[in-house]
Amino acid sequence: MTLAALRTDGKRALAAALAGLERDPESDASQALLDAAWREPRAHVVGVTGPPGVGKSSLCAALVSAWRRSGSTVGVIAVDPSSRTSGGALLGDRVRIVHDGSDPGSFVRSMAARDRLGGLADQTLAAMVLMRALFDRVLIETVGVGQSETDVAGVADTVVFCVQPGSGDSLQFMKAGIVEIPHLVVVTKADMGAAAERARADVAGALSLSTAGDAGDWPVRTLAASSRSGAGMDGLVAALEAHREHLANDGRLAVARHRQSQGWVGESLRDRFGRDGLARLGRMGLDLALAPGAQPFQRLRELGRALERP
Repeated sequence: MTLAALRTDGKRALAAALAGLERDPESDASQALLDAAWREPRAHVVGVTGPPGVGKSSLCAALVSAWRRSGSTVGVIAVDPSSRTSGGALLGDRVRIVHDGSDPGSFVRSMAARDRLGGLADQTLAAMVLMRALFDRVLIETVGVGQSETDVAGVADTVVFCVQPGSGDSLQFMKAGIVEIPHLVVVTKADMGAAAERARADVAGALSLSTAGDAGDWPVRTLAASSRSGAGMDGLVAALEAHREHLANDGRLAVARHRQSQGWVGESLRDRFGRDGLARLGRMGLDLALAPGAQPFQRLRELGRALERP
């Protein structure tokens, strides 16, 4: 399967390609497809995270609708909790994110988190890279595990953290150690009025106590939105677009994606070979550094082969 074929053959072909990536990510065909997709990024990648029950799925559905009305194509990765029996996704995209399955310009893929604690599935990055080459917007919704959702910063260009009124989420936001992760903080259920505004003010106060965002050059924005009434959704879409434009200036996007790629290579090698494997790389005179513009999949293969040698 090639990128050109995926662009012409539609959603069924994309579903088959993603299944192939999950089934055999190390195959020559999978690696060739990922390498090609890496060279042709197109989408702005948005990650939506936050505690369970905060309304992430409803917010994502509203975002998909808003982007489609503006003419943008959208790919969604919904990371679900896993079945203890099968290891598969427990909820599935039909329940999580309501969308028009017949719409050729939108696509939702459900993935199982399995035993990962960072809110993402093992193959989220591979799926994101492929979908990033095919759509105008890619939306990643994390599983919602509460205090371990920082992984999304390693795959998304813009991170949205969701809190809800009256839940204590703003305090949890501080305690969970993720205050420096998001670029936008959205209070869901803005139709609750004064309670939503109090929650927004609490989060703004929490943010004022820390330095958040891209080394301080993007002031984290707090806003309230309601997927039910639509209140604040235009403001959220505008804020996402503003951050996309911010990244496009001064090479920020390339720097951020390079940093993500290098981190992913290190994490993948650590998962596969452990800390001893990383230490052995150093003794071999190798490191995790990526040359500017280098592809992480190729680098991972090179370092993996070096560690597999006796």
